[in-house]
Amino acid sequence: MDLKSLLNKEQCEAAITVEGPLLILAGAGSGKTRVLTYRIAHMIQDLNIYPSQILSITFTNKAAGEMKDRVRSLVGNIADNMWISTFHSSCVRILRREIDKIGYNKNFTIYDSYDQKSLIKQCMKEIDINDKDLTDSEILNKISSAKNELISAAKFKKENESDYRKNKVADVYLLYQKKLKGNNALDFDDLIFKAVELLKNNKDVLDFYHSKFKYIMVDEYQDTNKAQYELIKLLVDKTENICVVGDDDQCIYAWRGADVTNILDFEKDYPKAKVVKLEQNYRSNGNILKAANEVIKNNSQRKDKALRTEKENGDKINLYRAFTDRDEANFVSNQIKTIMAEGNRSYKDFAILYRMNSQSRIFEESFRKHLIPYKIVGGLKFYDRKEIKDIMAYLKLINNPLDDIALKRIINVPKRNIGDATIQKIQEFANGIDQCLYSAILDVEYIPTLTTRNKSSISKFVSLMNNFMAKNEEITVSQLIKTIIEDTGYLKQLENSKEPEDESRVENIKELVSDAVEFERTSEDKSLLTFLEGVSLGSTTDDPDETIDTTAMMTVHSAKGLEFPVVFMVGMENGIFPGMSSINNPTEMEESRRLCYVAITRAEEKLYITSAESRMVFGRNVSYQPSDFISEISPDLKEIIGGAKNRTSQVLKRKNAKDFHKYNPHGLLSKTAPQDYVSATSHGDNSDQQGVNSGNNISNEATVGRKVKHTKFGIGTIVSKSSSNGDTLVSIAFDNMGIKKLILDKAPLEML
Repeated sequence: MDLKSLLNKEQCEAAITVEGPLLILAGAGSGKTRVLTYRIAHMIQDLNIYPSQILSITFTNKAAGEMKDRVRSLVGNIADNMWISTFHSSCVRILRREIDKIGYNKNFTIYDSYDQKSLIKQCMKEIDINDKDLTDSEILNKISSAKNELISAAKFKKENESDYRKNKVADVYLLYQKKLKGNNALDFDDLIFKAVELLKNNKDVLDFYHSKFKYIMVDEYQDTNKAQYELIKLLVDKTENICVVGDDDQCIYAWRGADVTNILDFEKDYPKAKVVKLEQNYRSNGNILKAANEVIKNNSQRKDKALRTEKENGDKINLYRAFTDRDEANFVSNQIKTIMAEGNRSYKDFAILYRMNSQSRIFEESFRKHLIPYKIVGGLKFYDRKEIKDIMAYLKLINNPLDDIALKRIINVPKRNIGDATIQKIQEFANGIDQCLYSAILDVEYIPTLTTRNKSSISKFVSLMNNFMAKNEEITVSQLIKTIIEDTGYLKQLENSKEPEDESRVENIKELVSDAVEFERTSEDKSLLTFLEGVSLGSTTDDPDETIDTTAMMTVHSAKGLEFPVVFMVGMENGIFPGMSSINNPTEMEESRRLCYVAITRAEEKLYITSAESRMVFGRNVSYQPSDFISEISPDLKEIIGGAKNRTSQVLKRKNAKDFHKYNPHGLLSKTAPQDYVSATSHGDNSDQQGVNSGNNISNEATVGRKVKHTKFGIGTIVSKSSSNGDTLVSIAFDNMGIKKLILDKAPLEML
């Protein structure tokens, strides 16, 4: 096999280095999978190494399947004799052969998440732990984390006896493991944990696998946790024929146990290690790579390397500083439409990358408006998410008490001791009197099959709903949503939760409030019915088929391993990307910067980075300065686009958040200003240079009843005028845009 003609110099060096420890630092888009497959083919065809002596481990079944297919295409079916599999699959094969040596039968069962939760709940009941104090999910997360750190139940108990909460988890952990063994079962985390235990405590088993696997390869080594790291260390014999492939700059899973020091310290673990850097990128244009290099070089915990390409520099990175988050979404939609109109692109060539799932909502709305087909990758559409469907069910029931589906969804959410059996009894009673469920629970005292406790819980729910229905006549939709999430305890339950996914659920609910506020601002009919109709009509768009040309929306975490010709990195603001917790924590900041590096290197030809001067969070406008990561990119690599270039330049030069909040070019109101007045500067004007509105002249001319023209909103009539904190505030009834409340000297108005 002529590897020199098939691979570049560094790739070839990595492929032919077979003996001894080898670290392949494979930058983004550098062809690491190609190197691994040709390395295996070289070992089998050129060096006559038996396939059964090679163990190749990766992280996902998909990656393992693709690698096996590519190796088979090079060497034929002999590839089936080698192990190309995930960590967990490899461990299952070892345990099926040897687990009897640690007290299990070889026909052990592997519990899925449903089985795990059922067993955890059984343990909690036996120990008498109230799930309101400690949830099954929280306990499972802590047990999983402990197993990934190779901390046994006994050790976890000993280390946490002085911590009341963790000590309770330890009690469940101990009983859970006892019951697992009694059931001859392992959970998913046990597969690696028990394999490590087996190899550590049985020299004959370890010797067998040392003789079997003479060559070990591990892909995505930067994502390994402690248990996976220890497993590999055990399997490597004295010849140290270990090859690991990875990129410390793409270690973005610390939150689930990945330890970047595993790859950073490889040369300490194996002093004889050879290091080969794959820095030739085959994906992105030059300017994109230079930007990625300039961002990631600010990390201190990394190996020194820099991506390069033989491609042309291409377009500069486009920066767009939106006026609002809605403007940001519309800008992205318009750019996609403009590029599509040129006729050289498909919708699938575009990707929208954001930090949090909750950010998708406003882009989904804009895409529907602009008729851009899209799909959510690695997540649900905004209104398909459980927490959103829960709150929407409350709203639907308030609007229509006949909606049995909505009632069944939320009668026990949050938990109110109204279980399925109780609901079934209510349903039977309702059927008997030919009424809806809500009518039935209004007469709960007359349902003979219910206990006193059942009736008490249902009466409290009825009281709650009746209160919501009364308030619906008095308050706005956004205020109603806030009342629901507060009075039901829904938001508090999520905020107090220790479950990682509940943090994003809180953000999603806050985004729902923001959506309602926007509805109230733009809709003439501000009723709950109109809000529900708008959501329903917007949510009934068919999910795009995989065969249909669709634009992808996803978090940056979901984008790892993917690539697109055109990428939009949105919400690039301090407080979002990076988040506030990262800004104040150097270790988390480095992880966020690695995430930014991953996002940048998803782009092949064109990259947009967008932010907003004002965005709505939990129904309030907030202002964040542009992400520090943007300022880490050299000026010659980026270009500010849009009408407000000079203003954007000034904003991007400011690195101090305090200074940013003082800098207020569009009259966005401070927290002390009236919150219903906003600046409405045109997105395409040059008012900074032209001085559209000049002091007292415009104020004197702007009288109630005066016709005006706004560069964005069109023709309107001033209907009120007032002053606040030195600003002149006007309400203008626009012919086609409804009533807008503006800061007079900031708005681009022409007196008619």
